[in-house]
This record gives sequence, structure tokens and C-alpha cells, in this order.
Amino acid sequence: MSNQMLRAADELRERVRERYAAAARAAAEGSNTTRCCGPQTSVTDASSTTTCGCGPAVSVTDEGGEIVFGGALYVDADTEGAPTTAVEASLGCGVPTAVADLHEGETVLDLGSGAGADVLISAKRVGPTGKAIGLDMTDEMLNLARANAAAAGIQNVEFVKGYIEQLPLPDASVDIVISNCVINLSADKPKVIAEAARVLRPGGRLAVSDIIADADMDEQTRADMAAWTGCIAGALSHDEFQQTLEAAGFTGIEITATHRVHEHAAAAIIRARIA
Repeated sequence: MSNQMLRAADELRERVRERYAAAARAAAEGSNTTRCCGPQTSVTDASSTTTCGCGPAVSVTDEGGEIVFGGALYVDADTEGAPTTAVEASLGCGVPTAVADLHEGETVLDLGSGAGADVLISAKRVGPTGKAIGLDMTDEMLNLARANAAAAGIQNVEFVKGYIEQLPLPDASVDIVISNCVINLSADKPKVIAEAARVLRPGGRLAVSDIIADADMDEQTRADMAAWTGCIAGALSHDEFQQTLEAAGFTGIEITATHRVHEHAAAAIIRARIA
């Protein structure tokens, strides 16, 4: 990257960090802002509207009133292991643990683990001989996740601080990488995918929920910096995501849209395997 691009990436990362820190503080205080998909979101219900952060907001519901972001997506999912507070604080666009096919004794890495719901669910499934690692760059989120783990009494977890573009883990050290609506927030998605490939053992799997942009997303939406932290403008298209995965060495790629989240984007489950 050029110096200008690096400065832009650093600025984006700091804006995302600040807004997720605000969301973590709101969750810790019991505010209904924990229902937001990213701190750049408004929550509207029958009694109130809450705005997280500043600038244009992305509603947790679509134009028909369907919930498209947040903890409510877990309502029909198996959330054993995660306390209600962790699930309700989810900022994601899906439920990656529903398709991760976790097994006893595996090591799981969650990129951008937030309040820790997916880490705690994973830890329960891999059992005491396995381990779940949550990585986040936000101290407030890490503190919230550790508190949720303590409340759940789950010990085969670890929450570490770091960037998804520079994973602080050894090569070939995990069996599966999961993530929930986080990769789209990175300014260097090929690096994120390459890092995921690096830390996976041979035959390791990727199972993430993320946002897939329509191929014809307009440039104004892509250029809207505020929308990055609302999970929209930073998204790759289906073909871009597939090409990025292939370039990193992934095979068996499946990209399955689950629901629309925006006029120009959909949530999707992305699964792949490293050779």
C-alpha cells in the first residue's frame, strides 16, 4: 500500500474501533444499543429509536420490518454456552456457528469476536479437549467478552487483542476460522483471507457470515466512509470474495446468500477449505 492508502486504512480502523468500543460500553451498561449491527446503526421498535454513533444509520430491520442484523438472528439457533447478554450484544449478520460443523477437540478462531457469543458457543461444542480463541482489536469488547465467559463458567476460551490483518497466532495452529460480519470492515480483505489461510492447519476450514455487495453497487455507496462501519460499503461482491479466497489457496468455496440487508447488499454464509 502507498502511504496515502495506509493512512486511509488506519483512519478507517480507528473509526471502526471507536464505534465498536461505544457499542461495548453500551452493552456493558445494559443499553438497547447492544442490538445494533455495528455502532453505526439505528434501532427502531414500537417505543423508541436509538442511534449508535454518528452519521447515516443502517436499520436492523429492512423496509418490510424483517430483522437483518444483531442478536435476534440467533433466536432459532443453538446458543448453548453463551449467556443471553453475549448473544444480545451480537453485532453480526448471521450465525456462523450454525454452519461451522464443529467437532470435539478442535481449535476455533473467531475473527472480530466482539462480545464473545460465537466463541462461547464454539467452546461448548469443541469441549474441554478443544479451544475457542476470540480475536478483537477493541479493549472494551475484549473486556465484555471475558466477563461473558466468566459468567458462563467456560474455561476453554482465550480472548486476545490483535488485528485481523495481522493475526498473532502461529502458522497451522487452528482447525477452523469463523467470523460474523467483520471481514467487510477491513481495508485489506486479501490480507485477512491470507492470514486466515496461514493459521489454518492442512484441511482446515473457513465458515464466516459476512456481507456480499451486489456487483452493481454504486460508487457513492462504496465511497461512503460512514457506511463502512455499518457493514455495507466495505463489502466484496460474490465474485470478488471467491477470487480472494482462491488466491489465498482455499478450495471447495461455497457462498450462499441468506437475506437482504440493504438495497445494494446481502448477508451470506461463506465456507471454504484450505488444501
